[in-house]
Parts: sequence; structure tokens; C-alpha cells
Amino acid sequence: MIPLRARVTFLGTGTSHGVPAIGCRCATCQSTDPRDRRWRPSILIEIDGGATFLVDTSPDLRSQALAFGVTRVDAVLFTHAHADHVLGLDDLRRFNDLQGGPVPCFGSRHTLEEVRRTFAYAFRPGPRGGGIPRVRLFPIHGPFSLAGVEVTPVPVMHGTEEIFGYRLGAFAYLTDCSGIPEASRVLLRGVESLAVDALRVRPHPTHFSLAEALEVIDALKPERAWLTHICHDLGHAATSARLPRGVELAYDGLRVEVSG
Repeated sequence: MIPLRARVTFLGTGTSHGVPAIGCRCATCQSTDPRDRRWRPSILIEIDGGATFLVDTSPDLRSQALAFGVTRVDAVLFTHAHADHVLGLDDLRRFNDLQGGPVPCFGSRHTLEEVRRTFAYAFRPGPRGGGIPRVRLFPIHGPFSLAGVEVTPVPVMHGTEEIFGYRLGAFAYLTDCSGIPEASRVLLRGVESLAVDALRVRPHPTHFSLAEALEVIDALKPERAWLTHICHDLGHAATSARLPRGVELAYDGLRVEVSG
């Protein structure tokens, strides 16, 4: 396997509503701080000298790609099939054109079945027009090699639903997470860089609260951690001021170097 050296770009750090939320006049939604403007959740992983992976295809994919200069997607890793994580799949058409071929997409069998159902028009047999995304679906059950990099799916709980986070080298991304089974904590041992769900201060049935996310960080002890999937309850500046050392509130467009 290739030793991991990569750049991670947070393309979207918001919730399914995004921030600002439609019709909301709270302080965060009215903020002029660009870090308080959050597209739906996704990251881009650019392997040093190698491939570029997209984690989820948010409904904001086109805007994210234009804003942050995304010009290549060699593969997509899906965490789960909720709307805020898959509805940008149609925008892969542009990468089909740029790259001259289909984009391979990986995820659990259940997630990919839902993607196939949601985008049924893209998988029907027979002649198809040019306005169809070309993707190939590959169910995964455990660690696998992608462009020479070992990718480990990390099962986590999103309420009562099991979904995937992902670990590449010493970096892990856990979005839409309300619990980490013990077997998955084993998969996360030695993680040095961690991005984890932290929806808001108040508890939520399907997401970590800020306090719960900090407990996970304290238990896993990464060198660096970023909080993501953030709703409008958490303003960037005020929340950042009270975070412990080594923990940051992620924001759209944040780029970090990871290795391991």
C-alpha cells in the first residue's frame, strides 16, 4: 500500500438544511462570517501524487466544485443514502465528461441499493441520452485497496441505522454519527486526525452533540480533530473560542494535510 499523504478539503460542513437555514433570522444564519455559511456535508481527499476521492455527493456538489476548484473525482465513498449525502450524484456527469468514463462508487450494499433506487433512470438498460450520470457501484464489507490506498469502512450508528465512516491511513471521517460500536473503536485506534459529527449543544437522537463529540475525541485521542455536520445553533467564532486545544470547528473550504 502507498503510505498516505493527502490533503482533505471540507466541501460542506452543515446539516441537511444547510446554514443559513431557509427563513431563519438567528445570529448564525444572519452572520457575515463566511465560516458560518455551510453547505451540505462532504469532503474531498486528494492523495499526494495519486487519486482524488469524494466522500458523498451532496446536493451542493456543483457549487462546491466551482468554489473549491474540484476538477477530478476518481471515486466516491458513500457513507449512507440520505438526501443530503447523495442527491448531487447527477453532477458527476461533468466529471464523466472531463475524465472520459464512469466514476466508481463504493458503499454498503444497502446504501448502494438505495442509490440505485433513487437514481433509477441512471441504471435502466438500453440506450440512454447524454444527460445520464455514468457510475459503477461496488458494495464493500471491509477494508479494500483503492488506487493503492487502504480504505477502511468504519460502521457507526446514525440513530438506529448503521452507516459507514471511513479511515484512510491515520485519518478518519465520521459524519452523521450518534454512536460508535466497540468493534469500530478498535478500527479507529491510532487515528491521528479525526473529523467527527457535532450537530449542536442539545442532545439529538441521530447525531452527536458537541459534548458527546468531545467525549469521543478524548477517548480516541487524535492529535487533531475537526467538528463537522454543524447546525445553526453553533456560531463559528463563539464555539471555536471554547473548544479544547487541538480541536477545531471545521468550515467550508478548510484544507488540512493528513498522513499516516
